[in-house]
Amino acid sequence: MSFLERSRVVAGPGWNRWLIPPAALAIHFSIGQVYAWSIFKIPLEKSLHISSTASALPFQIGILVLGLSAAFGGTLVESKGPRWAMFVSLVTFSSGFLISSLGVATRNYWLVVIGYGVIGGIGLGIGYISPVSTLMKWFPDRPGMATGIAIMGFGGGALIASPWSTSMLSAFGADPHGIATAFLVHGLVYAVFMSLGVMLVRVPPANWRPAGWEPGDSAGKKLVTTANVSARNATKTYQFWLLWIVLCMNVTAGIGILEKASPMIQDFFHNTASPVSATAAAGFVALLSLANMTGRFVWSTVSDAIGRRNIYRLYLGGGALLYLTVLLGKSSSTALFVISTMVILSFYGGGFATAPAYLKDLFGTYQVGAIHGRLLTAWSVAGVAGPEIVDALADSGKKAGHTGPSLYTFSISLMIALLVVGFIANELIRPVNPRFHEPESAVQGGSERTPAERTLNS
Repeated sequence: MSFLERSRVVAGPGWNRWLIPPAALAIHFSIGQVYAWSIFKIPLEKSLHISSTASALPFQIGILVLGLSAAFGGTLVESKGPRWAMFVSLVTFSSGFLISSLGVATRNYWLVVIGYGVIGGIGLGIGYISPVSTLMKWFPDRPGMATGIAIMGFGGGALIASPWSTSMLSAFGADPHGIATAFLVHGLVYAVFMSLGVMLVRVPPANWRPAGWEPGDSAGKKLVTTANVSARNATKTYQFWLLWIVLCMNVTAGIGILEKASPMIQDFFHNTASPVSATAAAGFVALLSLANMTGRFVWSTVSDAIGRRNIYRLYLGGGALLYLTVLLGKSSSTALFVISTMVILSFYGGGFATAPAYLKDLFGTYQVGAIHGRLLTAWSVAGVAGPEIVDALADSGKKAGHTGPSLYTFSISLMIALLVVGFIANELIRPVNPRFHEPESAVQGGSERTPAERTLNS
């Protein structure tokens, strides 16, 4: 399909770069539905007669496959271009919902795992990284803000999906037929919405720069380089693996809450004077999504001014203190619980949005999309570890007769420890040794440039 080829999406003269963030948002708002998975947990548990741990598995597998598909497909996304990647994401993500719909309708749990987790997870991974390098090529002057705008959409997907899914379950029913219908509608509607991003995306001509901007404008910040490192060499540096640890710890600490959000707040305040209803819990999920979304834009934009290391100090150190607040506050205040978890989720989202810019600072823009894909294997690990820690310990606590905040005491303590580990790893990051830098001739003639781009530049 020539329409999808990278050479067909090179922008012509005068193309407005501000059309690129909406293209990215069309994809990220759609695949960000994954953060509303907790809305389906209790209905699936009752309809398919599965445990809380089992109802988390499609989500966990989805995040695992997200990281793996991003890692293994990152270089292919760079060479094929963003339109091809967005189209692949559209097909696989939507198909995942359709297969899951069939699985629920036939009461086949493993078909839901394969559909939503495996096939849909491929759409998550390819869709997530598809606009990253394109955005940073269009916005080299504000990389944190640019990726923050797009990745904000991923965090905000649940802000739309949570009430939408809840209303569909109310309208269609929370039985297998109703859940299957809701999945079917999700798959079809998201396919239409994601096609807008496929049509709109463009890549800049080779060596294009914003008016008045020159490389090195931000070189006064620590860890920033104007050199470039290939994806293969990046994974040979200790800086990459330290950042991998930083992202993994930050994600694990946030994703456990996000996947368990609706049941968790209901458990926390079940035996208090102000219990939380399922409807209010859905609202809590939406609030977390809002915090996740807002944090991705606000904190990543702030990182352009204060630097990536400093902003991660806030994410990790501040997150640990807020978890400690939740642990000590227990069920004494619903407001304290909600506010603390919202800020934690804003740091969680900010960590995702800032990561591509941190990679650009360390490794340059040459193959930053492919490097980003490899970094997202940290998300794969965290996507399994975070929910497993929270769900398994909560299930174990219930079997032991525990209720309320005590179901989550140990898991929250583990989250604090993980954030401290991430904080230390961030402090150890230093500039990349020049021996890993690519020669300028290799960058100018690299695989990221198509024949059409070379023609425009000649």
